[in-house]
Amino acid sequence: MSGRLEGKVAVITGGTSGIGAATAEVFAGEGAKVVIAGRSEEKGAKLAARLGANVVYQRADVTEEADIKALVEMAVDRFGRIDCMFNNAGGKDRGTLDTVTMDDFIYSAKLLLGSVVLGIKYAAAAMKPQQSGCIINNSSIAAIRSNQGGYLYSALKAGVVHITKMAGVQLGPFNIRVNSIAPGAIATPIFWGGSEVANTLDEETNKKKMEKLMKNLANATPIPRAGLDKDIAYAALFLASDEGSFVNCHDLVVDGGRTSLFYEKK
Repeated sequence: MSGRLEGKVAVITGGTSGIGAATAEVFAGEGAKVVIAGRSEEKGAKLAARLGANVVYQRADVTEEADIKALVEMAVDRFGRIDCMFNNAGGKDRGTLDTVTMDDFIYSAKLLLGSVVLGIKYAAAAMKPQQSGCIINNSSIAAIRSNQGGYLYSALKAGVVHITKMAGVQLGPFNIRVNSIAPGAIATPIFWGGSEVANTLDEETNKKKMEKLMKNLANATPIPRAGLDKDIAYAALFLASDEGSFVNCHDLVVDGGRTSLFYEKK
């Protein structure tokens, strides 16, 4: 441990698996106190116990404003402050161009963009009095090119990128930086339905799906391997640390060069 986040307090939504869990592990290893949030109480409790006394779990559904507000309040009550908010939670959208309904749109918007908007709101309210902080939002390369995600997913992730810039402009005078990370070809269960589906499958089935996915994704980038959840966690570490103190309103693409490909490797 090098202590790059020593003395800092971080909140990570979607923190019980995938990118969120990997980020919690990296942040805790760098000295941060971490609040992980998610809907899977069993997984959250086990992860917090494994990572040690400086990591706590709180159940939260990011489509519910009250849960986001309570999450930030819990971090401040428990640790006295909040230095980093990683709005990481997400999932698959609903509906296609031909089938989308208003219910599909509302569900998708609340999950993928609304959770970020409200995460920024409540984190900023806690950070303004201390005149410092870092907010990180999980976007996607789907925000900047086609055929990388669902119809609404792509549009809403583009919204995440732009709301990041708008928030960074408004919060910069308070020394609060707002950035996003755009993962691409990262091997996580979102490719077979996200954590909701993965949680219904046994460990061996998930393992086989992951092995197959990693082989497929290795052909999707110039770098011949799949992206890993730790690749995004280390990007978040840079943005959350003092080393990223002059980075604001930025969408950091971490995709192994995927967005520069105009063909699929054979």
